[in-house]
Amino acid sequence: MIIYGLSTCSDCQKAQKALEAAGNTITFRDVRAEPLTEAELEELLIEFGDCLVDRTTNDYRALSAWLKNSEADAQISSKPKVMARPVIQDKDRYYLGWTDEVQQALLAD
Repeated sequence: MIIYGLSTCSDCQKAQKALEAAGNTITFRDVRAEPLTEAELEELLIEFGDCLVDRTTNDYRALSAWLKNSEADAQISSKPKVMARPVIQDKDRYYLGWTDEVQQALLAD
């Protein structure tokens, strides 16, 4: 499994800890230190659309008016911290967030 997020994100940390405790091997990718490639970002945008941008954060509010009116890929490329997180890749499936539904899907086995 791969977790895309920020090393300082509490939800990312909780997800990693729970998934490892359940016996999963986790690769953590800090999108600030190692930004997503265009292909990776495109794949995530196909999966999640505009939901991939967390518009509730201070980082999003700090974007310029031009960027706020830009497409999600431009927003995330210029400021990776606006990406909603964690994004969890389990084989060929993607999950967004660490909600009860995501936890049930990934920890049910």
